Amino acid sequence: MSQSCNLFLEKVKQFSQCVMAPKALIFLASGAEEMEFVISADVLARGGVEVTITGVPECTLVKCSRGVRIQPDVCIADAAKRVPFDVIVLPGGLGGSKAMAQSKEVGELLKEQEASGRHIAAICAAPLALKAHGIARGKNLTSYPSVKNELLDGDHGYQYKEEKVVIDGTIITSRGPGTAFDFALAIVEKLQGKEKAQEVAKGMLLSC
Repeated sequence: MSQSCNLFLEKVKQFSQCVMAPKALIFLASGAEEMEFVISADVLARGGVEVTITGVPECTLVKCSRGVRIQPDVCIADAAKRVPFDVIVLPGGLGGSKAMAQSKEVGELLKEQEASGRHIAAICAAPLALKAHGIARGKNLTSYPSVKNELLDGDHGYQYKEEKVVIDGTIITSRGPGTAFDFALAIVEKLQGKEKAQEVAKGMLLSC
């Protein structure tokens, strides 16, 4: 086969991979836990997932829980025009989680995501936003330990687990900063397969 033909086929392969890349939307609100946000965004990108960061409520510079400032890509109104996303990711941090819980736009996106059978992933205190919007009723989940009782209060029927990452159908939850790599790799595995997740973990010198 000629060199030009090989180059053409390689370009076609790269184009196909780009077109078929899974898409992730990550919410970012004031008070978000920056480790959980950055690790999730970074690991997903390493896993070949196209990541969009949306500010809640606006596309302004976001001050995270430890003072790190991050600029979102788009505001949430614009993000809503880009659906569908293969996964919506909610980082923790109490302030950020409360902002997501209070956002009508977040609720609408999450409800549409769940109704369509696509993935939703929340870590640390972020499952509180799932509860606020009536998401994942009756599902197995986990969270940061201090919000466990608040999650279980009410009639949502959550089944609480103490594992690092809990997956129940299309719902993925995790516990906190120390489990952020496990959380992000679990999302990569769901979207791109176990082999890809292992490849990403190996590149970061992590076990998967």
